[in-house]
Amino acid sequence: MSIEVKNLTHIYNMNTSFEKIALEKVSVSIKKKEFVGIIGHTGSGKSTFINMLNGLIEPSHGQILVNGIDIHGENVNKKEIRQKVGLVFQYPEYQLFEISVFKDVCYGPSNLGLSQQEIEKRATDALNAVGLKQELWEKSPFELSGGQKRRVAIAGVLAMQPEILILDEPTAGLDPKGRDELFSQLRHMHKELGLTIILVSHSMEDVARNVEHLIVLHGGRLVYDATPREIYKNVEHLEKIGLAPPQIKYIIRDLNKRGFNLDENILTVEEAATHILKAIREGQ
Repeated sequence: MSIEVKNLTHIYNMNTSFEKIALEKVSVSIKKKEFVGIIGHTGSGKSTFINMLNGLIEPSHGQILVNGIDIHGENVNKKEIRQKVGLVFQYPEYQLFEISVFKDVCYGPSNLGLSQQEIEKRATDALNAVGLKQELWEKSPFELSGGQKRRVAIAGVLAMQPEILILDEPTAGLDPKGRDELFSQLRHMHKELGLTIILVSHSMEDVARNVEHLIVLHGGRLVYDATPREIYKNVEHLEKIGLAPPQIKYIIRDLNKRGFNLDENILTVEEAATHILKAIREGQ
């Protein structure tokens, strides 16, 4: 499922003294099965943008086409759009409410008029997809760790069988281990389920390691729309708009000043380790 955004503009409190432009003439294309990152400083328009992709907010101007269909066009079923474009909010565990994990994940499909057998199959498949151990399924979601709650919340969206999964800061509040586990599972779902994943993050390192297509917003405008490697070449401009590139880029720059000859396009610690070891072996 692809998304085409054309001249997207949204103005809060239009024609009042509190008028504020949240997005202005943003145009991007997201291909089917892409893993896309969206980054930007606080107030850049990220949350407004993803809420519009899901149909929760209507644009003041412009269009959002999902598989060629204008989601705000006449006679478009918004409920069906939201089933296909699943949105996981920041701190989604606050939305958990059922007495067990399994019942919580069953809740969404139970509103679709499905048989009980199909509802339970969807919940089972979703919980397996997020890697939550079966021994936890009958526990109260409130007994789980933060990372486990996050997985349950994502499973609840997956049980609706979306083709596009949007996640707003999915690692917020998680420790490093929980963050790594969640991203590992997202990469697995992207590959095995063929989902288009759109990830909003403030972590340049997480984006560098996981996404293939990056969208950068600043002040409601589109600044960059390319691969992370291409965008992170623009260190000075990113710093100017409050987005420091991954720390490893500064380390590589410092090592090169000390006599190494490392690729300036290295983005991750893993890449850096490989190149540094190679340089040492070659007696650089």
